[in-house]
Amino acid sequence: MSNERPFTMITGASSGLGLELAKLFAQDGYDIAVSGSSERIFEAAEAIERYGVEAYPLQADASTYEGVEEFWEFVKSKNRELDAAVLNVGVSIGGSFLENDLQEELRLIDINISGTVHMAKRVVQDMVPNKKGDILIVSSLSATLPTPYETVYGPSKAFGFMFAESLREELRDTGINVTAMLPGATNTDFHHNAGMDNTYFGDERNKNDKELVAQQGYDALKNKLDHVVCGDEATKKAAEENRITSEEVKAAEHAKKAKPQ
Repeated sequence: MSNERPFTMITGASSGLGLELAKLFAQDGYDIAVSGSSERIFEAAEAIERYGVEAYPLQADASTYEGVEEFWEFVKSKNRELDAAVLNVGVSIGGSFLENDLQEELRLIDINISGTVHMAKRVVQDMVPNKKGDILIVSSLSATLPTPYETVYGPSKAFGFMFAESLREELRDTGINVTAMLPGATNTDFHHNAGMDNTYFGDERNKNDKELVAQQGYDALKNKLDHVVCGDEATKKAAEENRITSEEVKAAEHAKKAKPQ
């Protein structure tokens, strides 16, 4: 019976890393509740169920309090103990801060920061009484440097990284594990959706394989690691260099890559 299998929830699972992570959980026999902002979430659920598990899809708007709450109530309606949670939903906006639309930037903050905190609150309060559970918070390599021409995105992911680190320490003695996942640029629709096709990040040759990135994040969660930088050796080296490079230098380098041509 499906309720004998472990149960997880994944936000932002319509495509990209969210879907790849869902497939890995499915391969390990998890039933999965998944959310996404578009109707593609139903196609994603069909792909997940090919692994012989149950997938429960919900189309919801992660930029609103109501949308986050709707997905949480959907998860709870399955009457299953939650074994793991992946907080993956996130968006970026490329281009000049001077020219970008304020409402779109505030929506980014609502999704990447407010929505993450909101869902984490529900998940943590649900897991702690059971004294077990794994939480994966998807941040970004962008959390380790200034990100001009993605000027709101990078700081939002820095928040996610430090939020995960803080929460991990708070929950150390509760049986709950929190792992932060920091992917480098990955071959998903992420940069296209951010309007960055005419930048360095618009070239697929400059991106990591999404299956590799997802596997590294999944393995880190299963091994209860503090955090993991996901991608090839160059990506991991970049993360190390970011620890010792000045913010000014890092900002200039990122600007070269992210500035529209």
